[in-house]
Amino acid sequence: MINKQMSTADVLQTQQWLEEIIIGLNFCPFAKKEFVNNTIHYQLCEAKKITLALEELTKQFEKLVHEPNVETTLLIFNEGFKSFENYLDLLDHANDLLIALGYEGVFQLASFHPDYYFEGQPFNAASNYTNRSPLPTIHLIREASMEKVLSVYKNPENIPDNNIVLAEKKGTHYFQTILQRIAKSHS
Repeated sequence: MINKQMSTADVLQTQQWLEEIIIGLNFCPFAKKEFVNNTIHYQLCEAKKITLALEELTKQFEKLVHEPNVETTLLIFNEGFKSFENYLDLLDHANDLLIALGYEGVFQLASFHPDYYFEGQPFNAASNYTNRSPLPTIHLIREASMEKVLSVYKNPENIPDNNIVLAEKKGTHYFQTILQRIAKSHS
């Protein structure tokens, strides 16, 4: 059974993280427009198994195909995939599904997780917070929209490196404090 109060809190937590960290620090220079224009769809998924999660992902691809007014989707896993390794398995299957459904070049997936860490980086490195979120999340992005934005953005290839530099400047404690405050305010 779905706990509506918890579900709302999960979405609000994700929205606040998006606003304060992703947009607030300009980690994603094109997120603000979609956030302000309310063209981001937030979809909770309570699946704990990959097959059920992929069924929901398929529905979200179809939603984007049939609803052009929805620019992007954040598929939020509020029950399953708490383990980063399990989440990475899901992400591999999700990318395979994207290709199998013929959406390669149409959509791309970005990944966020509370325990996200880049290979070769210490777990507590501040750079990991460029992809750390309150809940495991897969971001479905329209490739055409991203290409359009990147074509007018100066030096888009520098975005990841710039984000890492900023994250390291802010430090791990900065991000931990924000994420703890967000979690506490929606519990």
